[in-house]
Amino acid sequence: MTVKNCYIDAFSGLAGDMLVAALADAGADKTAISSALHSFAIGASTTWERVQRGGISATKFHVHSNEPPKHRHLTPILKMIDAADLPDRVKSRSSQIFRVLGEAEATVHGVEIEKVHFHEVGAVDSICDIVGICHALDLLGIDRIDCSPINVGSGTVKTEHGILPVPAPATARLLRDKPVYSRGPALELTTPTGAAVVAALSETFGTMPPMRIHSIGYGAGDHDFKEHANVVRVMVGETSLPAEATLVT
Repeated sequence: MTVKNCYIDAFSGLAGDMLVAALADAGADKTAISSALHSFAIGASTTWERVQRGGISATKFHVHSNEPPKHRHLTPILKMIDAADLPDRVKSRSSQIFRVLGEAEATVHGVEIEKVHFHEVGAVDSICDIVGICHALDLLGIDRIDCSPINVGSGTVKTEHGILPVPAPATARLLRDKPVYSRGPALELTTPTGAAVVAALSETFGTMPPMRIHSIGYGAGDHDFKEHANVVRVMVGETSLPAEATLVT
């Protein structure tokens, strides 16, 4: 059985905006992604930019919002997704990511999932990142997702809860039992949103599976490092799987 596969190469970490950009760079229609996000009517607009990171030409995704920072709970976010004019698989994947992230945040903070303040995913840019990723995957017809070992970064990160170690507690929780490492500058390279996407959707974590590559995309991070190109790479193609293999839905 042959399926459409996306391999995520997180050698410089993984953040939501980087992955949206990489998928668009690999061929997902930027106008379609922006239009879908605009339909949420959450006061957000999006732009795309061509940048250089470590000598690699990459796409940068920007979310612009006039809305002040707002905390949202899981149920309103899921209702927002369910009511949106989006394909069913986009809704299903987006909701799955939010639930996985909510469970991690609830465990870290020791509260019930419905009481979690989604300071990370409740922000407009994070909602756009997650739904944008899932819409891009659908536009590319991706059936299966695999991911490399993940560079989480090091040092500390400033959060609403104060200074925390990298990986942040929610990120560490999401990446349990998955191969991670730290290389490069002392910064947060993998965010909770990025970790939630692969924790929810990736079938495997390791070397690239045998596949016929059709397109490659690079999504840029905010910084331009000297040590390595600050991009996430996606390789989109076809993978042959046993008939009993499980697909991402």
